[in-house]
Amino acid sequence: MEVPRRTTRTPSKRSRWSVLAALAAALLAPVPFINTPTAQAAPVLISQGKTATASSTENGGTPASAAVDGNTGTRWSSAFSDPQWLQVDLGATATLSQVVLRWETAYGRAFEIQVSPTGGSPWTTIYSTTTGTGGVQTVNVTGSGRYVRMYGTTRSTGYGYSLWEFQVYGEFGTVPPTTPPTTPPGTPVEPTDPRNPNLGPNTFVFDPSTPTSTIQSRLNTIFTQQEQNQFGPERYAVLFKPGTYTADVNLGFFTQVAGLGFSPDDVNLNGHVRAEATWFGGNATQNFWRAAENLSVTLPAGVIVERWAVSQAAPYRRMHLRGAQNQIQLWNGGDGWSSGGLMADTRIDGLVVSGSQQQWYSRNSEFGNGWTGSVWNMVFQGVTGAPPPNFPNPSHTVIGTTPTVREKPFLYVDGTGEYRVFVPALRQNSSGTTWYNKTPAGSSISLSQFFIVRQGTPAATINAALAQGKNLLFAPGVHRVNDTIRITRADTVVLGLGLATIEPQGGVTAMSVADVNGVKVAGIMFEAGTTNSATLMEVGPAGSSADHAANPTSLHDVFFRIGGAVAGKATNSLVINSDDVIGDHMWLWRADHGNPGTYGWTVNPADTGLVVNGDDVTMYGLFVEHYQKYQTIWNGERGRTYFYQNEMPYDPPNQAAWMNGSTRGYAAYKVADAVNTHEAWGLGSYCYFNVNPAVVGERSFEVPNKTGVRFHNMVSVSLGGVGTINRVINNTGGPANQATQTIYVVNYP
Repeated sequence: MEVPRRTTRTPSKRSRWSVLAALAAALLAPVPFINTPTAQAAPVLISQGKTATASSTENGGTPASAAVDGNTGTRWSSAFSDPQWLQVDLGATATLSQVVLRWETAYGRAFEIQVSPTGGSPWTTIYSTTTGTGGVQTVNVTGSGRYVRMYGTTRSTGYGYSLWEFQVYGEFGTVPPTTPPTTPPGTPVEPTDPRNPNLGPNTFVFDPSTPTSTIQSRLNTIFTQQEQNQFGPERYAVLFKPGTYTADVNLGFFTQVAGLGFSPDDVNLNGHVRAEATWFGGNATQNFWRAAENLSVTLPAGVIVERWAVSQAAPYRRMHLRGAQNQIQLWNGGDGWSSGGLMADTRIDGLVVSGSQQQWYSRNSEFGNGWTGSVWNMVFQGVTGAPPPNFPNPSHTVIGTTPTVREKPFLYVDGTGEYRVFVPALRQNSSGTTWYNKTPAGSSISLSQFFIVRQGTPAATINAALAQGKNLLFAPGVHRVNDTIRITRADTVVLGLGLATIEPQGGVTAMSVADVNGVKVAGIMFEAGTTNSATLMEVGPAGSSADHAANPTSLHDVFFRIGGAVAGKATNSLVINSDDVIGDHMWLWRADHGNPGTYGWTVNPADTGLVVNGDDVTMYGLFVEHYQKYQTIWNGERGRTYFYQNEMPYDPPNQAAWMNGSTRGYAAYKVADAVNTHEAWGLGSYCYFNVNPAVVGERSFEVPNKTGVRFHNMVSVSLGGVGTINRVINNTGGPANQATQTIYVVNYP
């Protein structure tokens, strides 16, 4: 049954919470940007007798300290699971030259040597292997750090990891400045075997011959690590080749599950593909950064409910939930809130129940038994089985067709066993899915035409691959780049697995796209570095003017984060200068919570999420939150936005700190005064000024008063009455405050 729309809510959509101590850190650690020369003096053993800690111990007789005591008759051993780690505190920063691992019989088949200045994230990998031999392994390294650890990801036996001695060699003293890695002239670009590609150690590919117990064990291990791991560097992709499986896929943070079939129905999971909020007391408002794609799901006998309790950056895309008697619930089932998500190109045979879900965008999907539920802002576009339009009570915005869209490219395996990437064709005035009872239109590219970017690949090598005409496939991980990744060739495809994350170093722009036709960027997250970047991603240089209407650039599941994991800084997250660009589900987020010391009014500064200078740009499912000036600025003509979700910054310390000239605060969505034509449907903007509830945002939406500028179905909300939005759009509607927390405006003008 429909859950009534609530008139009150919990104090904070994403109230600050104490981040739990990191579980096991970086299975794929940050990219090694330390390239220090070997010390001139003869290196010495510097780890013996120092303080050692470990992820676990097998028993009281095998402590971490036994691996650094100089006694080859004592050892450290871990619990019988992956991953595990042993680290030593050298007491001061040292320049390293060698690590010697004296393994007992239970050795690491795959492990990394990592360094850190603090003993916590970020960890930098200075050596990795997936073919460990055991015995005495001597590893030559270059790098520096105070803390050094062995991070094991695959055991050689059914026991744990066991080291007689973990010996670190180097010298203390002045550490040379760290410099980014470079690719020497003529360095070859690694080719990709399309039948046996190296997708990195955090991509797990299963086929129907894989034992069910093996699959479930791997899924459980990943979920245990990732259930609460919002801000760690770990990233995972779990891929299923065509066939039938039995599996319960419970997705935690930074985990993607996807089928490798041409159709979602080529892979059927008997069980679940779900997202729960148990870790946060049923509150799903922090269930971000996960993805389910290109699968069909058959629920266990006697079970009729699938749960997808998520908020931002958690696409449910190209999925098929079988069974007309079943339903998918978009919240935790009555004991918590959820706050925004996406369904696209998806078939639900049964019923969609939104429950406490505060806003949601459904596009080009099919609901066999319809939809029930509404809170503030539900938008349906090109959806068969959508409810009737009835904004604001219930708050259903229904748009019959999608004018121009391209679905997200996806990885699949063809009938010969070759990995390929399918690029769906552009569709006009469409409704329903691309695949259910039909053959998708588009083109297919062999993975041999892709360069696989694994963690540690320098930007110079990435750009060399692009210069050779390669597309890019980013393996799961945090990819730190010291130079801009430059996309200059028309129709280039950039596809990320496992929410692959690009973090710029030294204030560079992480990625730029030339003013060319048909570039597709999909499944990528951009994380601001600690040195301010003027822009994280730029699509088209300033002044771009080419017509791309027949073959536009499109961005799919592209996310941005400023702060949270590190004290990131970026003036603008995304600047679009090219015309005709399509945005297909994006979340641009300045962190309001995260690791200690990574967020705060002066800690993670960021002016604006999205700046659109190009003409004829269209956004489908746009989420922009917490930036310190205008969240979105639209300067181009004939822009269109279908679904917009925003929260103003939580943390202005006082009104004087958040003024736009004489105006109190900045609007969430600003259409420039010179623009003559713009239209938007289904927009929500919320405030929660928890640092100083006396702060006022003058308006949610600020637009020129022209007949060609039209906004439909808007809502402003004061979350829990903490703070005020004085007007909804220009001088119309409001205020939203403690007395009246929710204000709707149906049309403007």
